[in-house]
Order: sequence, then structure tokens, then C-alpha cells
Amino acid sequence: MLRISILLVFIAALIGCQKSPPENTAPPQKITVAYTYQPQSTLVHVAVVKGYFAEEELEVQSLMHTYGKMALQSVTENKADFATVAETPVMFNVLNGGKIFVIANIEASTTNNAIVARKDTGISAPGDLKGKRIAYTPGTTSDFFLDSFLTANGLTRKDIKTVGLKPEEMQDAIMAKKIDAASTWNYPLTQIKQQLGDGGIIFYDRDIYTETFNIAARQDFVLKNPGTTQRFLRALIKAEDFVTRNPDEAQTIMSVATKIDKRLIHEVWDAFNYHVVQDHTLLLTLEDETRWAMKNKLTDQTVMPDYLSYIHLDSLRAIKPEAIKMNR
Repeated sequence: MLRISILLVFIAALIGCQKSPPENTAPPQKITVAYTYQPQSTLVHVAVVKGYFAEEELEVQSLMHTYGKMALQSVTENKADFATVAETPVMFNVLNGGKIFVIANIEASTTNNAIVARKDTGISAPGDLKGKRIAYTPGTTSDFFLDSFLTANGLTRKDIKTVGLKPEEMQDAIMAKKIDAASTWNYPLTQIKQQLGDGGIIFYDRDIYTETFNIAARQDFVLKNPGTTQRFLRALIKAEDFVTRNPDEAQTIMSVATKIDKRLIHEVWDAFNYHVVQDHTLLLTLEDETRWAMKNKLTDQTVMPDYLSYIHLDSLRAIKPEAIKMNR
């Protein structure tokens, strides 16, 4: 009888265990991320491939773009929840009344933007750009860098002939001699120089501009989804640590994910600093670019926005307070 009682107790316990629901049955939260093939988006690519978003219970739908201005547009059109984008499109979005937050900076560089030119058009020094046809992408960092570079070398836009092009159009244009030079970023910058070979020249200037590449989202999304925003950033921080420790593997990931030759990725790699932070560089650059936009009548606004109200610190502070290097 005792053995039967023990057996019954064991069976009851076993049935009870089988009926117990799993501890976590909630499916991953689905989010759409608009990001680019550019090296500036490396942390997002790595977080996707290494499963860091999945670890944070996020299911990412990727929406790929060739540059950040279009990625940000996906967010403002409610087609994506997060976007990777440089600060210039952010600035124009704010000036146009957009309601976005920058929740983190994921890359910074003083050598990603430059002007690449054909030597056979008589260009061997910055002053030789006068009178030349120079391509740029309106509303992006190439737009701002072009003016900054011209000013630093005693020129203005009135001294050149500007040609508005998408970055992916510039290589064909310069090889076909439809333009003499291009103000752009990587990868097109290095690809054009490689194709021109000894017949090309690149003008950098570390002192006039620091590019920031950022994560932007609609304000209403961030405020309604603080947990999602924190998990998203936590995945990027994991990616930052991986990239720091495994640069070669990170380059392989980028090559496979973007179908870009790893040799090209390796060549431009040192131009970028991959860190998930919020610091004053972004704020200062936004204000500099706003003054530039107002001076050149690229906006109807005449009052400097309070950019601190468009830089969201709380989510990053909640998970990595030491990454906040901006007083508010």
C-alpha cells in the first residue's frame, strides 16, 4: 500500500509539471530598422548577424538603404522604428518641424568625408576647385562638408558649379567626365579614388568637420516603448564590444552582409570609431550646421532650435550611464 501511495504521488507530481506553462511564452517584439550598407552602420549589421537583437527579445526586420537620409525618411514616414543616419539629415528634419529623437551616436569620424577629384581637369590643390563641376548629395554630410571645405580654402559655392547627385551615381559621373570632383563619403569616396588611380586626388580636412552617425526614432515611439528602446541599445552595446575585440571578423560580417569586397572594408576601417555614446560632438555639430543652413537660405527658420530636446538621454543612461558625456 505504501508503494502504491508513493507511486500515485510521483505520477501526480509528474502530471503537475507537465501542465505547468513555460516561464516565458511571450514572442520576441517585432521592430523595423532602417539602416545602410555604409560602414557607419557596422554595429547594426553585427548585432543582427551575431544574434544580439534576438538575445534582447527583438525580432528585426531590416529595411536597407544606400545612405542615412533615406533611412531617416523611412522612420518619419512610419515605415521603420529606428534608423541609422548622420547628423545633417537630423538637422534638416528638426528645422522642418520633425519630431524625432537621437537616442545614441554609434560612429564618429573626421576622415570619412572628403572631396575626390580628377587630376586631368587641372586639380592638384584645393584652390584648383574654382570653376570646376563638383557633385554633392543635397541635405547630407557631403553638402555641409563641401561648403566647409570651400570656406576653409577661400572659396564659396559661387566659385564652383554644383551638381546634385546620389552617392551611388558619382562614380559613373566622374569616370564619364560629367563632373570634375565629388564631395562624398565611403564607400564611394575610396571606390572613386581606386578607379581613378594615379589620375585621382583626395582632399581631407580633419579640422573642419566631425561626422556623427546616429540612431534616430520618432519621439512618440521612444516615449511609448522605453523598454524596447533600451533593449535595442543594449544589443548595439554588445556589438560595440564585439567589434572592438574582433575587428577582422566584424569586417567579414560586413562583407557578407553587404556584398562589399572585404578588401575595401579593410581599407576604410580605421577611419571610423564605433562607440555607443551621447556626447557634445553631436550637439555642437548640429548647431554649426544650423548656422550654415540659415546663412545659405537652406531653411526658412531663423531661430536656433533647442537641440537638447531632440537628444534623448534617458534610455542610454538607464543601461550604460558612463556612455552619457553630455550635461543637461
